[in-house]
Amino acid sequence: MLNWAARYYPILRELKQRLAETDSLLEIGSGPAGISKFYKSRFVGCDISFPARPQFPMVPVVATAAALPFGDRSFDAVVASDVLEHVPPVQRMVVVREALRVARKVAVFAFPSGNPAAEYDRKLAETYDRCKEERPVWLQEHMQYQPFPSIDLFTELSSEWRITSFDNENVVFHNWVMRREMRKIWRYCFLILLTAVPRLMEHLLRRADRQPYYRKIVVVQRP
Repeated sequence: MLNWAARYYPILRELKQRLAETDSLLEIGSGPAGISKFYKSRFVGCDISFPARPQFPMVPVVATAAALPFGDRSFDAVVASDVLEHVPPVQRMVVVREALRVARKVAVFAFPSGNPAAEYDRKLAETYDRCKEERPVWLQEHMQYQPFPSIDLFTELSSEWRITSFDNENVVFHNWVMRREMRKIWRYCFLILLTAVPRLMEHLLRRADRQPYYRKIVVVQRP
């Protein structure tokens, strides 16, 4: 839960600066929850499957990120949070282009990036192995689809779009959170804190945005 807050809070800050309350939102690779834990307006969540019941206020749509079943500029904003690292490198640009096709105003992409992030995930995989626990599917895909995406993926878009980026979440902090969230009691404690004092938790999480970073967040706007 704290891991989700660390990556979604900065995305929500970017959306708040650029969207009106009535603007539409699509989240690609949402799973059954996605941004709904922190975003209370109705939105469309898209994924290849929903293993659990989608959470309100999401409107679920089953589809692949490489072929979205929506018309051009169907949504004011599109979010793809921790999605590109689950896509084979040769297919990543297809997913980015498809997200931009359906975006009317802005698209936000967040993904682990760089050697420190890759090294951390290798160590986390080893931790699961030592504990004789099965690696989660998301971690297996992190290992499978190396290298991680980078800002270079968006270079060819610079003539068509306005692109900005920033870094998110210190690797050591991310490591600490993920290891704690392997245990139910820690997930429960983090949930209580995020529910009881969300503003304080957001402030504390912003202090965790320092080098070396785990994640890159890229904001792509129509000129």
